[in-house]
Amino acid sequence: MDDVLNNSEARDLAPGPRRLLSRLRSLMAAQENAQKRLDHLTGMIAEETGADVSSIYLARRSGALELCATHGLKQEAVHNTRLQHGEGLVGQVALTAKPLSVADAQQHPAFSYRPETGEEPFKSFVGVPILRGGRLVGVLTSQTIDGRQLADGEIETLQTVAMILAEIIASGQIIAPEDLAGLDVRPSKSERFQGGAFSPGLAIGVAVVHEPHVSPVRLIADDPDDEEARLDIAINELRRAIDDMLDAGRLPFGGPTRDVLEAYRMFAHDRGWLRQLRDAVKQGLTAEAAVERVRNEHRARLMQAKDMNFRERLHDLEDLANRLLRHLDETTKDAGAPLPDNSVLIARSIGPAELLDYDRSKLKGLALEEGSASSHAVIVAKALGIPLVGRVEGALDRVETGDPVILDGEFGLLHIRPNEEVREAYADRAEAITRQAAEFAKLKDTPSVTADGQAFELHLNAGLLVELKRLEETGAAGIGLFRTEFQFMVADTLPMVEEQTTLYSAVMDACGSRPAVFRTLDLGGDKVTASAPAMREPNPALGWRAIRMGLDRPGLLRLQLRALIRAAAGRRLDVLFPMIAAPWEFFAACDMLEAEIERARKHGHQLPESWHAGLMLETPGMAFAIEEALPRADFVAVGANDLMQYFFAADRLNARVSDRYDILSPPALRLFRHVQQACAAQNVPVSICGETASKPLEAAVLLALGYSKLSMAASSIAPVRTLLNDVDVKKLGAWLASRLDQPGRTLRTGLLEAGDDAGLPPEAVDNSRII
Repeated sequence: MDDVLNNSEARDLAPGPRRLLSRLRSLMAAQENAQKRLDHLTGMIAEETGADVSSIYLARRSGALELCATHGLKQEAVHNTRLQHGEGLVGQVALTAKPLSVADAQQHPAFSYRPETGEEPFKSFVGVPILRGGRLVGVLTSQTIDGRQLADGEIETLQTVAMILAEIIASGQIIAPEDLAGLDVRPSKSERFQGGAFSPGLAIGVAVVHEPHVSPVRLIADDPDDEEARLDIAINELRRAIDDMLDAGRLPFGGPTRDVLEAYRMFAHDRGWLRQLRDAVKQGLTAEAAVERVRNEHRARLMQAKDMNFRERLHDLEDLANRLLRHLDETTKDAGAPLPDNSVLIARSIGPAELLDYDRSKLKGLALEEGSASSHAVIVAKALGIPLVGRVEGALDRVETGDPVILDGEFGLLHIRPNEEVREAYADRAEAITRQAAEFAKLKDTPSVTADGQAFELHLNAGLLVELKRLEETGAAGIGLFRTEFQFMVADTLPMVEEQTTLYSAVMDACGSRPAVFRTLDLGGDKVTASAPAMREPNPALGWRAIRMGLDRPGLLRLQLRALIRAAAGRRLDVLFPMIAAPWEFFAACDMLEAEIERARKHGHQLPESWHAGLMLETPGMAFAIEEALPRADFVAVGANDLMQYFFAADRLNARVSDRYDILSPPALRLFRHVQQACAAQNVPVSICGETASKPLEAAVLLALGYSKLSMAASSIAPVRTLLNDVDVKKLGAWLASRLDQPGRTLRTGLLEAGDDAGLPPEAVDNSRII
């Protein structure tokens, strides 16, 4: 091995992990074939650790562990000895993802004798898992003739080498990809993941991992003392950032939020976590590699835990690791790095601010291991027209940046390294989607009138300034719902009145003569901000959120109303209060709006030309008390998604129960009819917004029930208009009226079978996307 590390270099370095890492760096640069490199590596490890045997077992796709290189065992056993998870001492290391040190291996109850290896003379055994992203890549072992228990420092050295080994093997720097056939160290076969269809569309491109592994070239430190200093600086910056978030002036929400941040601070000061990081750096790793190694070890162990409290701790530690990497070096924040064309981002989770950091001209799709259909990342993706598939658990362990991928936002599918047949099928579908988009583009100036002459309005749901261009692209009648919370979710600090005023004024400018309805802050649940990272409640959907938060912390809501009033100066102002569960809540919100109007008048500010207070109806209790609130309501917007999940007591985001009800069931439609009739009786305009209104068949039914104003995502406007233009709404209304008061689970099947008899055009029956 003199060609790998010359004698003068060896004399300059003291024995131990640092010299081993230096020799490992030289090995990575050596021009040798794969097997020779692995053989040299095991010899190097044995020499530097004083072991008689060093062996590398790598995972196969079957789950077995294959002996791929050894120094000290019989060479004929290489590629011929395989152990299953849990089999032998090597299998025990793989099963537990923990190091195992045994003074007398053959006396251990898990010992499995393999005569072909010639390991009879060796007594002591130590094995450490080779982990990458929390996934087992293999096992690194060391054995000696003399029976002895290895010291913690020696095990640390092997763990450090194992961490580096995982990265350089997967990167192809020691073993070329073509030599990895059959092994599971860098996934190469076609993979298919079924997740949730959170944002529609199709993306064909290349994978970009949102929080990639530390690059192999940045694993080994040039100067460990400098790396330790960098780590200490980054840890102090991390602590200061968390302390800043705990500043009372930036925590208007109080209570549970402070508890969560206190937990973050506790983890950031955790002596065990910090000791592991510093020990890894002292072993010769860079600060980034130390964070990655400690993260890997925690992930591998905590992912096996059944207790959800341990899983929750894993998320906290993952978040801290990511924050620490960003403090170490801004280039580790992948969102700032250039994207290749047709990028499909793969992430465990992602915040709206991080998503907006990416180049939207190159970002074509997003896949998340976690998340929900109503999370703010999903809402932002919809706003930007980015297809998104969520809950693709395990995808990060099976994908590498640069892998070809196909993301199907219609059916919730992620294909990694798809085969030729799949690629051809999706290429044909992409062409069809392009043709359909061209047809839809022609509809923007088409009058919104049904086949029998009834006018209707389709409005846009928005939350970002970038979405406002969709007004012209879609021909929307206005903004039926502007989600004001996005500005809070993407900011590091609470937006002040001036910042909010600027945003709301820009929205009104973009709308011109078209109306814009501003929903006040709908925070809480899974919608969090930098100053309120989480609300850990047993049932967030029914917890402290939206108007409840605004009424309990009136300062925040009053500042928002103040900004809306200033932005409207001389123009119409429509304010919608969300999650109203009882009439008194709406009255209190209206009083607050009137108080702010009066304040603006006293201070000499220009008032809006007119102002209108709207009630967002999302709870069954409010639906049955609607008559009490209507005298003070200028308009009503039915939040049909939440209303229906509360009505049926079934979480629409839970796949096990979400299909247990159908909005087109008679009881649900009777509730919609009751609300519409109550509003009509008192001449209060009423609309429907959200996912329900964005489905063409449901939109047709709601129109027949009297809801002539619908608000939805930009991508849904053309498909909905296409169907509604061809519906005979009077005939559909008559068909519904004869069946609404009859028992039954759903009217969907009967509607599609009735077709023209129910006033529906042929495409309502033939086009599966519409139904």
